[in-house]
Amino acid sequence: MSDKLEAGEVIMIPDEEGGEEAFEVIMTFEVEDGRKYLLAVSAEGDSDEEEEEVYAFRYEENGDDLDLFLIEDDAEWEMVEEMFNTMMERESGAEDSQ
Repeated sequence: MSDKLEAGEVIMIPDEEGGEEAFEVIMTFEVEDGRKYLLAVSAEGDSDEEEEEVYAFRYEENGDDLDLFLIEDDAEWEMVEEMFNTMMERESGAEDSQ
């Protein structure tokens, strides 16, 4: 893995059955206190779907490994959701101006 996780990278996340599922990173960001977050969609899903489910995780890069943590705090969820909505608004505005 590179030193910095980037949008477009495919990562493997363990599933409930003990296997792994591929996810494509669509956004990463870091907040002031150094916590890092990623938003990802299933890389194995149907690309024709209108709306894909977006998954959010706090993460730490540990050498070549990526440690993912579930977001369980409501305030943390709200902050991640706000960042995602801001990203979507910017992307939509960029498409509208073309």
